[in-house]
This record gives sequence, structure tokens and C-alpha cells, in this order.
Amino acid sequence: MDFQRVLLVAALAVISYMLVLQWNQDYGQAPVQAQPVESTSAYSTSTATVSDLPAASTGSASSDVPGSQVVQPDAAQLIRVETDVLNLIIDRKGGDIIQVALPEHKAQQGSELPFVLLEQTQNRTYIAQSGLVGPNGPDASKDGRPLYSVSGDEFRLDGDSLSVDLTLNKDGVQITKRYTFSKGSYLVDVEFIIDNQSQQNWQANLFGQIKRDRSADPTTSTDMGMQSYLGAVFSTVENNYQKVDFDDMDEANFKAKTQDGWVAMVQHYFISAWIPEQGAEYTYQSRTSNGNYIMGFISPSLTVAAGESKTVSADFYAGPKDQPQMEAAAENLQLTVDYGWLWWVASPLHTLLTWIHNLVGNWGVAIIIITIIVKAALFQVNAKAFKSMAKMRKFGPEMQRLKELHGDDRQKMSQAMMQLYQKEQINPLGGCLPILAQMPIFIALYWVLMESVELRHASFMYLDDLSAMDPYFILPIIMGASMFIQQMLNPTPPDPMQAKVMKMLPILFTFFFLWFPAGLTLYWVVNNVLSIAQQYLINKQIENEDSTS
Repeated sequence: MDFQRVLLVAALAVISYMLVLQWNQDYGQAPVQAQPVESTSAYSTSTATVSDLPAASTGSASSDVPGSQVVQPDAAQLIRVETDVLNLIIDRKGGDIIQVALPEHKAQQGSELPFVLLEQTQNRTYIAQSGLVGPNGPDASKDGRPLYSVSGDEFRLDGDSLSVDLTLNKDGVQITKRYTFSKGSYLVDVEFIIDNQSQQNWQANLFGQIKRDRSADPTTSTDMGMQSYLGAVFSTVENNYQKVDFDDMDEANFKAKTQDGWVAMVQHYFISAWIPEQGAEYTYQSRTSNGNYIMGFISPSLTVAAGESKTVSADFYAGPKDQPQMEAAAENLQLTVDYGWLWWVASPLHTLLTWIHNLVGNWGVAIIIITIIVKAALFQVNAKAFKSMAKMRKFGPEMQRLKELHGDDRQKMSQAMMQLYQKEQINPLGGCLPILAQMPIFIALYWVLMESVELRHASFMYLDDLSAMDPYFILPIIMGASMFIQQMLNPTPPDPMQAKVMKMLPILFTFFFLWFPAGLTLYWVVNNVLSIAQQYLINKQIENEDSTS
């Protein structure tokens, strides 16, 4: 009879496992990833209306610029730039960046196509615009955005740096919009060189802005759990990291004047950011236009006297949340790697995890090692808790006897139990200490694994991506089994209802972990295995002390 029961339970478990696999295949779809544009026909026929540009004085939509003119890019207007880490497409009309692909980061695991961060297609708008507005700014002209000239339509970085010049001659003023790219860098220097050979002073304001629709983050999966932030971030003197999401922009326009600062569009693993030249006061603002969300900055007025030449510039970062590169690009830009309120735990964990990975060369192995380190750091806390649980397990029959002796008299039962706890030095809450001590580390490590772009597509054993769920649910099942073994080593709660709830916990946790990042589940499995070993040894130690006494 027992054999038949075991066989039925095993069959039910296999069937349930297969059903979950099939459900995940049918409904647990991978995130939709936009692919690199292969032809100009894939571009939207309206990339930017002139009314999207800011006014030099207010930072709002320019009322004196006609909004009916629409840019229609064609192959002759597009410039392609390739570096070792960036593939860009620049539209000569306005000189805007209308596509950024990252060859070092693939669109999907196993794909050779690069991840596309910025793009302007019929399905998605996410571009970086910059230009000159104000009294003499060419982007404020009634004729619409300027059409720059360029020496070629394809540029490739062969050395340490590459400069691409877009030129415009108007009324005796030559404007050179220069993009400078560096090897291995996601930071692009954007300069406007104004050579005023006219007879009058020339005046304008530099602007840089990011325009994006409300399409979903292409790196967001259908996994359960916390989701990364998607929206704008402004950094000012008053607030070095201020989130302004799409709902906030729908309710009201953001506006602030501050010294230096930056503005970024943040998503899972990747960001784009405008960083104006430091040393001046800028106007930062957000607004909506035709279903798009625009966030950017406007510089103070730049005056170029007749016969003079001046340069105004800003940096544009487009790439992964690479903390060293972002920290070098601008102060506080690395805060876009958002670890939440437990940043003070998560940041050292990320540093330690990165250091271990540099030694062992595999992120899965690094997670196992950091789990061992964390377990060693909490060894004494766990030891005291496990000793308390071992004593409760040892005196379980005595507790049951007291329960039967006092029956339904809860007051006498509680007094007898307290006397037993005091006599044998048992802490009934001691078993909670390991969980309470580990929860901040667990949550912090969750955000480290969620926010660390280094773990994206990082493989370990049969896993292709430690930042995604285990596709075969092997680790969650092992985690649930390890929790069940831990319960077998723990004392049975005296309350029948509590005992039933405790028995359900391995099942519930297994269900929750099915869609957690595999790296986090790996951490919890290793932690459980180490806890089982420690608890087993302590239980044996308590039993040996009892037999020798």
C-alpha cells in the first residue's frame, strides 16, 4: 500500500512538472526584442515634428516654430557609424541619433544580432535629438530642421578615436556638429563649433533631449517579482537622483534650473543620457508631444561675436549600466543602477561578486562562492538558532506530554512551556533568526542580479542566462526539496495548524521561485544545502551530549 502511494505521488509530481513546463512554453513568452534595422523602409515616415523642439527661453514646446513640418528620412540622409561597442545611424536632417545598436550585447541569447537600444521605426520611437534654438539657432528656423552636409555616409572606427563632422553654412555662419567616438566607450562627445564670419553677432541655445514613446521595455520579461524602473531620471543640485516616470509626465511637466546635472532615460540593464558640459546653469525639463515623452536640457544663451568662433558641447551616453564607465562620465550617473533602499548592502555585494568573478571567470561559480562567504559571516547567528531548534526537537516529546497533561487549559500550558524553555535554555524564536538575518542579503542580492548587466546572458552549467528564470525549473525543485529536508531536521510545531502551514511552505516557495532569476535560486539552493549540513551536525552534537551525560 505504501509503495502504491509513493508511486502515485511520484506520477502526480511528474505530471505536474510537465504541465508547468508546457504552461511556461505557451504563456511564459520571452521579451519582445526589436531587431536591427536592415533597410530604410523600416523607418517611420515621421521621425520628428519641429514642435517637439524646446523654446530657448522657457524650455516648453516652441510656439514660434511651425509644427506641421515632418521629417521623412531616406537613404541619402542617413549616416552609419560603427565602433567596437556602438553602431549608430544619424539623420542628416537635424543631425539626430535615430538608432543605437550595441554589438557587445546581443538581442537574444544565442543570437548574433546586436541589442538595439535606440531606434525610430513604425513600432517604436526612442531617439536622441540635439541642436541649436533661439534667435539665430538653425533648429528654430521657419524652414524646419537644418539639413547638414557630410563627407560620407559610412564611418568606421579604426584607431582610438573617430570624429564625424556634419556642417551647415547659413548667412555667413558655419556650424559644425561634430560627433567624437572613442574606442571601448559608450560616451559620445557632441560639439557645436560656430564660426561667425558674418557682420552681426550670432546667438542661440544648445539643447539635448531624448524622445521616447511608451512602448514596453524590450528587456523586461514575464517573470514574476519586482520589475526594473522604466522612465526618466534627472540629476540636479537639489536632488541627485529624481525619478520622473511616464505617469508623472502625463500629470505635469518637470522643470528645474540647476548647475551642471544630467538627464537620462532608464530601463532594465541599459540607459541613455545627456550630460551637458559642466560649469554652467541648465534648464532641465520634460513634456509630452503627440504621444511621445520628451526629456532634456537647454543651455544658457551662447553669443558669438562677428568674426569669432566658439564651441558648445554635451556628452551623450548610450549603452549598458556599466558602473565604471557611468561613474567616469558624470557624477551620480552610476545611481541609475538602482538597488533600492538596500543599496548599502547590494553595492558591496556587487563589488564582491565582481571581484570573485574576475578570479574564477564564471558568474555561477561566483554566486556559489559568495553564498559560502555570506554563510560563513552568519555562521554564529545560524549556530545559535540551530542549537535552539535542535533542543526543541530533542524536547519535542516532553512538549507533547505537557500538551496532553494540561489539555485545553492554555494558561497552564503556556506556563509549563515557559518553565521548560527557561530550564533548558531554549529560545522558541531562535529559528527565525537565520531567516531574518538573511532576508536583507536575499533582497539585496535579488536587486544585484536584476540590475547587473554583467549577468545578462551569463551561462552556468545547463543555464544560458543566470538573470532569467530556470527554463526547466530544476533549481526551484531542488530548492523546494532542500526546504523539505530542512523541515525534517527542525522540531514539529506544537500547534497542528502551524504544523500544516509549515508543511506547505516548501510547495509555496517552490512555486514562487519558478519565475525568479536562476542566479538567485542558485544562491538559495546553495544556502539551503549549507544550512542542512550545519543543522545536521548541530543536531548530532546535541544528541551526543545527551548520550554522554
